[in-house]
Amino acid sequence: MAVLALAGAGRASAFTQREMTLHMDDGVDLAATLYEPTQGSPPYPAIVLFHAIGGKRQDLDLVAQRFAQGFVVLSFDARGHGRSGGLVSIDGPREIADARAVHDWVAALPNVAPNEVGAWGISLGGGAVLRSLVDGVPWNAAEVVETWTNLFGALAPQDLSKSGAVYQFLNSVPHDKLDASVAAIENDAIASTNLAVIRRFAAQRSSLAGLSQVQTPVYFFQGRRDFAFGLDQLQAGYRLVKGPKQLYICDFGHSPSTFPGPDITTVLNQGFAFFFRWLVRPPIRPVVNPILIATDPYLGAARGYKTLPATRTVHVNFAGTNTLTGEAKATRTAGRLRANVETFGAGRLHLTVALSGGWERLVAVLTARTPKRKTIVVSEGGINTRAMTGKHALTIRLISDATPIPKGSKLTLTLASNSLAQDPANLLYLDLPQAPAARVKLGPARLDLPALRKPISK
Repeated sequence: MAVLALAGAGRASAFTQREMTLHMDDGVDLAATLYEPTQGSPPYPAIVLFHAIGGKRQDLDLVAQRFAQGFVVLSFDARGHGRSGGLVSIDGPREIADARAVHDWVAALPNVAPNEVGAWGISLGGGAVLRSLVDGVPWNAAEVVETWTNLFGALAPQDLSKSGAVYQFLNSVPHDKLDASVAAIENDAIASTNLAVIRRFAAQRSSLAGLSQVQTPVYFFQGRRDFAFGLDQLQAGYRLVKGPKQLYICDFGHSPSTFPGPDITTVLNQGFAFFFRWLVRPPIRPVVNPILIATDPYLGAARGYKTLPATRTVHVNFAGTNTLTGEAKATRTAGRLRANVETFGAGRLHLTVALSGGWERLVAVLTARTPKRKTIVVSEGGINTRAMTGKHALTIRLISDATPIPKGSKLTLTLASNSLAQDPANLLYLDLPQAPAARVKLGPARLDLPALRKPISK
């Protein structure tokens, strides 16, 4: 149960704003801000906002102020963040207990309709919202932005950690604010070791296994190019949720994208309309096109689909053989594309390798050099080869994304033990030590790249 302690008040044109503290049942205090509309009459629907890792409630001021045009809004610093107490366990059971307590406190406000309470979360906050739905927190509608449904699958696909992304996430929180459960797995999570322990940790913080039981209306917002949490994460959630659902894909996300992106106004307007639709006036008729995909670059509009759009497979061959040791890399370039290609999904790179001396990982980075001499990182991926020796046929799954590649571009494949080999600024897969005798012989490679049958970007 959360208890209110007022700390001050402010005012905006269409809402009032009050700072407060919520007391959790384990003695931890969470700093919060309550926005209350000045128009209309109570009881109001309400929305709770969940911020990203390393963030604070003020990061969501723009979101809060937009939703406060018609909703009571509560934003709060997650435990271990901002001005809140406690430690960060990355959407562990304690944070989900906080989500339940915050929901119950908001639903009990005298000016809130208790059965009209929604949740909005981004990244870490989105993971908390989805997991709280699976664990039975009775949100009446939910929206999640650039987040995960399977934490291990997102950050350690094919048993190889996206070590740079993991390092950045963990280091966005002061070390003394990390719960012991996180500190215990930090080094293994970066080095891709003790994977059974990492899997158990991630499973407790994932929602995928339980989403098929969720009947709550959910709007999934995912970035076209998010190398931390690819398109497949929320597409999987969209397929599984049994209640009303929508999916919006556009130009925002973790690196190489940003949030807010160029479509922030559309994201907020879509979000407001969805909450109004399901919290205030549940509709009789379903949305005609529940899936929206905007162009890249964003041009102010999005293409509507009833189901995920059809794709075709573009096959690209990268001939040649290479032997790598240490920090060496192999770079292979294919011929120019004969038509515009707009990727949509996870590419598959097939190649034969011969491993010896303890070669631990193989990373692939796919880039495109456009006719305008611009280099685009189309996608990347990696595979853990620590337990392998001798000859193997490997398939490396690239990050699921949506990237337009113009006609006349040349695709280049870089193979190495890390992503910095492609560019020192590409920090997704860090250069971690390998045995001095480690070696890999690479055979010819074939790339199967899913692309929209009908590209929408120019």
